[in-house]
Amino acid sequence: MADGDDYTAKDIQVLEGLEGVRKRPAMYIGDIGKRGLHHLIYEIVDNSVDEALAGHCKNITISLKADGSCTVKDDGRGIPTDIHPKTGKSALETVSGTLHAGGKFEKSAYKVSGGLHGVGMSVVNALSEWMEIGVHRQGKIHALRYDYGKPKDATKIIGDTTYRGTIVTFKPDNKIFQITEFDFDYLTERMMELAFLNKALRIILADERTDRKEEFFFEGGIVEFVAHLNKVKNKLHPTFYIMKKAADVEVEFAVQYTDAYTETIYSFVNDIKTIEGGTHLVGFKTALTRCINDYVKNNKSAKDKAAKEEKKITGDDALEGLTAVLSIKIPEPQFEGQTKTKLGNNEVKGIVDSISFDALKTFLEEHPDDAKKIMMKVTSAMEAREAAQKAKELIRRKNIFETSVLPGKLADCSEEDPSKSELYLVEGDSAGGSSKQARDRRFQAILPLRGKILNVEKATINRVLASEEIRNIVLSLGAGFKDDFDLKKLRYHKICIMSDADVDGSHIRTLLLTLFYRYFKPVVEAGYIYITQPPLYKLKKGKTEQYAYSDEQSEQINQQLGGNCEIQRYKGLGEMNPTQLWDTTMDPEKRTLKKVTIQDAIKADELFTILMGEEVEPRRAFIQMHAVTVKNLDV
Repeated sequence: MADGDDYTAKDIQVLEGLEGVRKRPAMYIGDIGKRGLHHLIYEIVDNSVDEALAGHCKNITISLKADGSCTVKDDGRGIPTDIHPKTGKSALETVSGTLHAGGKFEKSAYKVSGGLHGVGMSVVNALSEWMEIGVHRQGKIHALRYDYGKPKDATKIIGDTTYRGTIVTFKPDNKIFQITEFDFDYLTERMMELAFLNKALRIILADERTDRKEEFFFEGGIVEFVAHLNKVKNKLHPTFYIMKKAADVEVEFAVQYTDAYTETIYSFVNDIKTIEGGTHLVGFKTALTRCINDYVKNNKSAKDKAAKEEKKITGDDALEGLTAVLSIKIPEPQFEGQTKTKLGNNEVKGIVDSISFDALKTFLEEHPDDAKKIMMKVTSAMEAREAAQKAKELIRRKNIFETSVLPGKLADCSEEDPSKSELYLVEGDSAGGSSKQARDRRFQAILPLRGKILNVEKATINRVLASEEIRNIVLSLGAGFKDDFDLKKLRYHKICIMSDADVDGSHIRTLLLTLFYRYFKPVVEAGYIYITQPPLYKLKKGKTEQYAYSDEQSEQINQQLGGNCEIQRYKGLGEMNPTQLWDTTMDPEKRTLKKVTIQDAIKADELFTILMGEEVEPRRAFIQMHAVTVKNLDV
């Protein structure tokens, strides 16, 4: 390494063209794992959606090819192909091979747009083994090919056409990405969202590797989005929808209350999902809370119910049971971070607040029966919050001021680094005792759970906080609860759900997953939840013993040992002694853990509602649909 005197101009590295992107890809697409890989498709699709936003595109097709490439085809205007006055190259080559070049800086071509503002296509190009672009424009087919971000030739005309649009095909570079195989299911949610957000835009997702195909087309837009989100929930009123524009900001939202105890809110800016919210979402929530408080104040029956102690309805009260989709269009969005997860435009808050308040106020005034149902829901949420406040404060105090005070049932580990620590949530005191003896005390903590925990999908927050088992989980995690949850304070980065391999064990796993999804969602999103895989069988032949984790493996082992093995079927963890439990389920060198991920948040939300919610019919339909695939039914 050069010392201070030797540090000169020759030590300054200049990366030309797209080399900087290849050198630091995560700066542009977030990471080089699964998320970053699929972000490449999103960037090309966003360009096509921008054409739809401008009124020039009706159809987008995404095709996953057998060779690992992806093709995105639209029927927009086609990227311009004439010579750019500044670069001396075709406009097509300029936007695909030059950073910060595009039609979205000046608003003559696009009033609003998503994407990475002039770097989207060029970044995808830089991170691909090859890219081919075909532009069908003004009766001609214009073609351009890149290898590793470098053009093979200038743009050229290769034929005539009656089609109009752009076709982009690219193959991710396996020297950059950790994985290069596109996941059809991973893409489905985003493509469906885009179709919901753009009325009458048809999006087709086709997987040529498996012949799977999904087509998304919603004339009702986000009204259909809310209907989709609530299809297995008990709705309190018809969906309310409004779209209004003020000061170049177009505000569109659809809302509907259900009898659920948690809210479901999706917010978007120029079709980009703002998973961390931002000023537009703050404006909407503020307007909703203010509007409901005003209605209660001016409505005698609602006022009598809510004002027993002159307490105002809070934002949490107003949001309980709400399903909402908020979509705004804005010419110059300012996002926090390159990957756009939070809107920062200060002026948007007031605009969204004003439009939302006026629209919601009119809705409540013009629909008194619906308003009454909403007020009953909100005021009951307020009462439940008040009842839960003492329990919540107790948990907050224990987490903040008494971090050393942990549940008596918790057998903690000595390791203090969360990234090296594991917490086992174990079904039953018997299995809990065995696992405490089996564990490695240095990094494995054990929390036994007595029976089935509360089904939080059907419970108010005060009932949730009154549950001793849930309080023990909250205190063991040490990171707070719901709105007060702080992932940075989490004491374990590997939380293992360990339950019996029978129906009751499966039910307990579902109850725990519902709890984490509804109240500790950041833990699931971070990839810290795991399901242990205890063996189903122990096979013994003479002095030889082997464990099997499936019927197929049991048959295979039985044949390998010569048949006629003594086979023991494990139904409970308590049937194994500590040594067996360590060898099969807890030893990091031998165990099998399944990581819990959320590939499709909408489907996950729907599934938890179906399995654990109040409505019986959706659950019956789900069971009937999947009954034919059930194996090892334990009755």
